[in-house]
Amino acid sequence: MNTAIHRLLPLLLLGSAVGAHATNVRDVSDATMTPTLIMPESAETNTRAMLENWYLQNYAIIDTDEDRAEGPEFSEEVLMDRLSRLPVAIEMPYNSVVSNSIRFYARKRQLVENMLGLSIYYMPIFEAALERHGLPRELKYLPVVESALVPDARSRAGAGGLWQFMPATGTGYGLEQNSLVDMRFDPYASSEAAALYLKQLHQTFGDWSLAIAAYNCGPGNINKAMRRAGEGSHDFWDIYPFLPAETRGYFPAFIAANYIMTYHRDHDISPALARRPLVTDTVHVSRRVHFDQIAEVLDIPIEELRALNPQYRRDIIPGDIKPYPLTLPSLQAYAYVANEDSIVNHNASRYARRGRVEPAGSGTVGRDSRGEYTEEEIVQWHTVRRGETLAAIASRYGTTVRAIRNLNNCGKRVRAGRRLKIVTTVRRYREPAQPELAADTTAIVTDSLSVAIALPADTTATGAVAAAFAEGTPAPDAAPAEAPAPAATEQRTEPAPAERPARTERPARAERPRTVRHKVRRGENLSKIAQRYGVTVAAIKRANNLTSDRIQVGQRLVIPQ
Repeated sequence: MNTAIHRLLPLLLLGSAVGAHATNVRDVSDATMTPTLIMPESAETNTRAMLENWYLQNYAIIDTDEDRAEGPEFSEEVLMDRLSRLPVAIEMPYNSVVSNSIRFYARKRQLVENMLGLSIYYMPIFEAALERHGLPRELKYLPVVESALVPDARSRAGAGGLWQFMPATGTGYGLEQNSLVDMRFDPYASSEAAALYLKQLHQTFGDWSLAIAAYNCGPGNINKAMRRAGEGSHDFWDIYPFLPAETRGYFPAFIAANYIMTYHRDHDISPALARRPLVTDTVHVSRRVHFDQIAEVLDIPIEELRALNPQYRRDIIPGDIKPYPLTLPSLQAYAYVANEDSIVNHNASRYARRGRVEPAGSGTVGRDSRGEYTEEEIVQWHTVRRGETLAAIASRYGTTVRAIRNLNNCGKRVRAGRRLKIVTTVRRYREPAQPELAADTTAIVTDSLSVAIALPADTTATGAVAAAFAEGTPAPDAAPAEAPAPAATEQRTEPAPAERPARTERPARAERPRTVRHKVRRGENLSKIAQRYGVTVAAIKRANNLTSDRIQVGQRLVIPQ
């Protein structure tokens, strides 16, 4: 017998034992269980941090007394009897591995109470997704094992959300992930994806214990363990010795989660009570909006928005790309629909993104009487109101009916409530440069007079005279001061500065700026008005002595030009 065969013999004998005793699950698991039970990563969840969860603080009553006595211990017979009475479709047998998992959760009293508090909100979401796909409802306790019901949980391996999807698996089941959005953390979307994934795993293996184990370690590891276990391996307990160490504790932890969430009162674990029901609705947002805008207009804590919508990584809903869901308490959901324009336009300039940016010193498009200018396209969205026509909308935004129709692929008439894309072009004028003296002009400065004398470019002597005059010293080749002037030329003597008033240049008459007044229409705000006229909000506020962004319909504003 060579060395390799000698090493494999105990493993082959163990595989034979597993196949021989597959009908006695308890004996198999006891004989092959790992010395140290490895519980899922969620068991390490910081219970103190969980209590800072916005939902637990506002909607659940949790007993935070950490000095309570340990709960009662129960015999194997009692635990086995309770497991047998669980109303479940998935087989949940008893053995020493399951027993250790149950006792582990029974000692984690604060963790279980926190999860009971969170389950009031999350379990109906899980149950609805499982019911849609005809799956056993007891699978709703899988997120207890995966994430301890912490919606923004992240594992060391990179899994995320209540159902702990890895990035690649999440993408495969339609969970979008980018810099702004990670749908693995959306309770509704991730529950739908998890139901689809579990259904597929069950169809692959034909057994729920294997499907649940595959959810943890992947189908490849389950197939590998089944091959190593040999023929006649039908469920988790048959292949238990050949599974990764973490997965050996995973399905027992799932059984223990079902047990402890059902029989928590028998272990003296205080039930979580609801302070008040949280009734939510979901609206679809088709415009880019920041959580701060929603929170300030609807008077809702931003922490509540984050708790109900953990999928938005930077508090931004990029609805201008495609519609995205927003979960709100029911009353605020109705308020959002009624006030969407006000929400999106609230402090819009603070959250606006520049559509086109030209580098400094470039981007000149043209020149007119006012000077050089660049052109910038402004994209806006308009919701058609009852009775509005395309002509009126085009006039309001300074565009044409044809341009609106081309952009939105619409006819001559549009129904009320439709959102139209409006693109307008704004000219940005450069600051005019200060005029410069001509190249052949020399400035002569005296104490009281500044005169520009035009000199021929090729008259060196005259240039020297002018330069000398400017310095107040005689020119090197000029005639002596006492030499008589030519008879044909009458010499003029300027009076001393004290004998005549100082003369200053009269400034050229500046072109008076054109005054533009704008009457505020319904639905307008300072940001829209500023974009329309190509000025800034701050400039409008200065011109009208406004101390806030609040304006009224019918108010007339001076628009600085």
